[in-house]
Amino acid sequence: MNKHNKELSNAIRFLSIDAVEKANSGHPGLPMGMADVVTVLFKDFLRFDPENPSWVNRDRFVLSAGHGSMLLYSLLYLTGYKSVSLNDIKNFRKLNSICAGHPEYIPNSGIETTTGPLGQGIANAVGFAIAEESLKKKLGKKIIEHKTYVLAGDGCLMEGISHEALSLAGHLKLKNLVMLFDNNSISIDGPTSLAVSDDHKKRFIGYGWEYFEINGHNEKEIYKTLKKVQRSKKPSVISCKTKIGYGSPNKSGTASAHGSPLGESEVKLTRKKLKWHYKPFEIPDNILNNWRKIGKKASKNAKKEFSKSKNIFLSEDKLKYKISNIILKEKENYIKKLDSIATRKSSQKILTSLTSSIDELLGGSADLSGSNNTKTENHKIIKPGNFEGNYIHYGVREHAMCGIMNGISLHSKLIPYGGTFLIFSDYCKPSIRLSAIMKQRVIYVMSHDSIGLGEDGPTHQPIEQLCSLRSIPNLNVLRPADTTETYECWQIALNNLDGPSIIALTRQSLNPVRKKFTKENKCIYGAYEILRTRNEINLTILASGSEVNLAIEVGHKLATQNIYSKIISVPSQELFEKQPKTYKEKILNETKYKISIEAGSTDCWKKYIINNGISFGIDQFGKSAPYKDIFNYMGLNVENITKRTSKLINNYEN
Repeated sequence: MNKHNKELSNAIRFLSIDAVEKANSGHPGLPMGMADVVTVLFKDFLRFDPENPSWVNRDRFVLSAGHGSMLLYSLLYLTGYKSVSLNDIKNFRKLNSICAGHPEYIPNSGIETTTGPLGQGIANAVGFAIAEESLKKKLGKKIIEHKTYVLAGDGCLMEGISHEALSLAGHLKLKNLVMLFDNNSISIDGPTSLAVSDDHKKRFIGYGWEYFEINGHNEKEIYKTLKKVQRSKKPSVISCKTKIGYGSPNKSGTASAHGSPLGESEVKLTRKKLKWHYKPFEIPDNILNNWRKIGKKASKNAKKEFSKSKNIFLSEDKLKYKISNIILKEKENYIKKLDSIATRKSSQKILTSLTSSIDELLGGSADLSGSNNTKTENHKIIKPGNFEGNYIHYGVREHAMCGIMNGISLHSKLIPYGGTFLIFSDYCKPSIRLSAIMKQRVIYVMSHDSIGLGEDGPTHQPIEQLCSLRSIPNLNVLRPADTTETYECWQIALNNLDGPSIIALTRQSLNPVRKKFTKENKCIYGAYEILRTRNEINLTILASGSEVNLAIEVGHKLATQNIYSKIISVPSQELFEKQPKTYKEKILNETKYKISIEAGSTDCWKKYIINNGISFGIDQFGKSAPYKDIFNYMGLNVENITKRTSKLINNYEN
């Protein structure tokens, strides 16, 4: 590289080296190795604006290899983002520093997404690219036309999610997606040859990508190739052959440069070798000014277009009002019919109305559209090179689907939802967890939510999944009991600006439990009274989803034995926990005796039952049989629950 650009690159290197050294923790190798590549990218190609980090038409830069976070923080500081100060960098990996161990998404900061679990950033980047193409079709090239660049390492490409995401990107011909592959052939354990021998070129070509190989320390090759990919008709990968820990005399090209500080003596030797004669964290004025000029140049170019991108989305208040009107109308229409249908079909009914008028919705399914009922008559399929539609066939790629939806949500105000079976939430969980961490409005539609799917057997019957998902902070798990509740749960999910939602839906038909129209969304309370068999009661029955119908039957049966109860529908434990103490006590503490009914693990119900009660559920794997037979086999029927509850109360009372 020429002297000027080498100095710019070395500023990245030594900010990263010094921060890791001071923290005595971190990964200096990637920032040192990829500094030359990102210098050319930010200087000559990337469209960004440090003064307006959320400019909708900016290029996205995603650091999938999140352990190299100091590369990103250095770039943000050097180019003039107000979000990252030199003091923040000095406090790398310290409590409450924006410069966390791995990038953590903060709106309007330049940190586009939370990464760390390898490969996730690749899926996010595919989501960014899909969102860009979708909006371009809606709004036109004058407002939307940009690229997504994702920096990934050897580890990212080993993870299964990368295969899923890259395959879909190639299929869709996402020409606006560019991967910078830090091909340094080093992992934590040592050379990547210990574990992989992939032919990367064949792999990417097989996915339908354009493949380029360069020396990641050769400025001319970097520039020339980045220039080429601007005109690509496919997604592009640039395999950047780099040396991890570039510049370190004794550690470059070795695993020891990956995840540990270089050490004081090696830092001194590196400074000497790269002719960086400055103190820790010192960036000479001339070098810092040159970086700031890059940021100002980008900002100046952005301002020419910035005005075009204003007010291109509905305000949240207007969107909320629109959603409310749709939900109220459909609730009222349903009450006139009161038919018995599966909640997955109830979900499709409300989606039909929502997708007819809400352009922000972008749906999809992991090869289960007909089973999840996520596709409606209003959907148009997104096809390779054609992004006019609003529905994505993700294929059998559950993990990538959820990571991609995170990217779609992060990109702008598009609202992604995607479907699969609840059992396959296990494949989705890492991405679900990240959407919860990032507080993204992502909606996971998960049907076949219990042993009620029947003959597919224990491999497909979720038992522990509901409780497991409920343990994730900032995630709403919504399990509606009928059509009305399904509509209300959709309203809750769409209005939740602070996190993701899972809507768990039945395969089997359910009788309506709400038979009167109410404007009020009762599901918002998380738990509420459905009915009581007498004013004065001695039993509280808690249930969710399909088991609310069962709970009602149990309540009526117990009434014939002079045991009177109230039935509480619990569509969301998370929302219930947020209610005032007085409300929760009213629901839970009216009676001495309580039981819960849910066709899944009982663990997450015991906090409500405590003593003097029984949690009816399933704490073993299911069976392959018609669903009614399985419910009977597991004791989830009126006779068993009534018998055991009656015995419980009579034993205590007598």
